[in-house]
Amino acid sequence: MQIGPVSTENTIESAISNNAGAVEAHSIDGGLVFRDVLADKAEKIDKPSLSGGMANLDEIFNTAGLRYNIPPDLLKAVAKVESGFNPNVVSKAGAIGIMQLMPGTARGLGVTNPYDPEQNIMGGAKYLRGQLDRFGGDVRLALAAYNAGPGAVTKYGGIPPYKETQNYVPKVLEYYNGGGLIAGMAHYSGFGATGANSLAGSSAFNEAMTQMLLVKIIELQMNMSSDDENKRL
Repeated sequence: MQIGPVSTENTIESAISNNAGAVEAHSIDGGLVFRDVLADKAEKIDKPSLSGGMANLDEIFNTAGLRYNIPPDLLKAVAKVESGFNPNVVSKAGAIGIMQLMPGTARGLGVTNPYDPEQNIMGGAKYLRGQLDRFGGDVRLALAAYNAGPGAVTKYGGIPPYKETQNYVPKVLEYYNGGGLIAGMAHYSGFGATGANSLAGSSAFNEAMTQMLLVKIIELQMNMSSDDENKRL
């Protein structure tokens, strides 16, 4: 089973750590820079919400599939196995969100808030597109690389002999071939349970926290003024 390359004139220029946790810097050709995908929503990317919201996951998967020339059902199958479509889940290894992006991978993909379903799914689609291009469109090898890292696939010349990966690839393909996956609506919690820690120091996080602090200071000043007025009365 093979999926052809994405049609684009741009090249992904950032080095990306692999999604299995072991860092391996490599370039991915044949995709758009992540910020280009959501250029019309730059404010959302640069200023992620602390409170979260609701997201129509099926719409996002369809958009990501069209953008990166990947069947939406394949992206949904990956997400189903990775997270069960839960945008707030964090694995023991630290992988975040629907497509279970490792923090380093997310940063390399330009994802500023991995708990945001749109950014997470687009990032995961971009990463999978890179693996498909790297392994000649072979879906099985691309899925193995998504799970175990491209270095392991190259090392073993196929799906690595890891139990997790050996189970992962057929499970994803089972969901994909079965079709009809519905991701539905999902509530995401802004930066998630540990998102604030993972994004602390970023401009978006610092700006959001500064705004919240200013609001609290203003509220405190107003309350103090009200108390002073009451004392004079």
